[in-house]
Amino acid sequence: MSQKRILVTGASGCIGHYISEALIQETDHELFLLVRNPDKLQVDTQFRPNITVLHGDMQKISQFAELLSTIDTAVLTATAWGGSLTFDINVLKTLELIKLLNPDKCEQVIYFSTASVLDSHNQPLKEAGEIGTDYVRSKYDCLHQLARLQIAPKITTVFPTLVLGGDAKKPFSHLTSGIPEVTKYINLIRFLSADGSFHFIHGRDIATVVTYLIDHPPEKDEPRRLVLGQTQLTVDEAIEQLCSYLRKRIYFRIPLSLSLANLIIAVFKIQMAAWDRFCMNYRHFTYDHVINPDSFDLPNYCATISDVLKTSGVTSD
Repeated sequence: MSQKRILVTGASGCIGHYISEALIQETDHELFLLVRNPDKLQVDTQFRPNITVLHGDMQKISQFAELLSTIDTAVLTATAWGGSLTFDINVLKTLELIKLLNPDKCEQVIYFSTASVLDSHNQPLKEAGEIGTDYVRSKYDCLHQLARLQIAPKITTVFPTLVLGGDAKKPFSHLTSGIPEVTKYINLIRFLSADGSFHFIHGRDIATVVTYLIDHPPEKDEPRRLVLGQTQLTVDEAIEQLCSYLRKRIYFRIPLSLSLANLIIAVFKIQMAAWDRFCMNYRHFTYDHVINPDSFDLPNYCATISDVLKTSGVTSD
């Protein structure tokens, strides 16, 4: 593969760390890693030549205009999860960055959205744009605006499902940091049954897919919107696999109905945002077609609940 000039934004985040590490160790591409705080970047940038750490902020992305015009592939993981700058960074500054790329020189933009903005048929979910959190609405908004850009045919949008990852040298995803806490309640959880289903994807598997896409951009007739996730799991299947891993037996199961949940919310006067209530009613966050390393005959690092628990540091004792 020919050497490319690659920009990675949000390189110090959970997903950004995995992608940066994979590109450093498995390719010889020239890398430009954009971070607000270089001290938070724990990858070995001295591992090989042609790695540049860019100390900067998405809010001042125009300072890198000259460099951006020379980039072959831009991997855009930087995001604001909430707060007053969410729309500025996730929409305005992201679009500004993409417009600073040279559409004749740049061969691919890999833009990170979220599967929360899609329905089960991988189409935009209107509720995400209407009642989603600031983060979700900003991603929904940006997705629609990307289609209007000159470089739109070269944009590959990836939609991660539930993201796992993190270790001693990488920040933990929100989901992974909560897994050890969930296992403490296994003696209660194992006797519950719930109607719901989902996908998950580990940061390392995201990095495997992104590294592949960099060297093999989708052809003109291939999909450019890719949902990243392992095979779907029902909540009950996840509980069964969790119990199997922890060697806990299930003697009976009590169904957790939606009406019971609504009763509890009413009795205890629990305040729920419109998006949270929508998610509770929606329940099945699954998608028609998902992509993971298996899709490209590559090694799958974290494909099962057992893998999830092992990579999260949960022992089976």
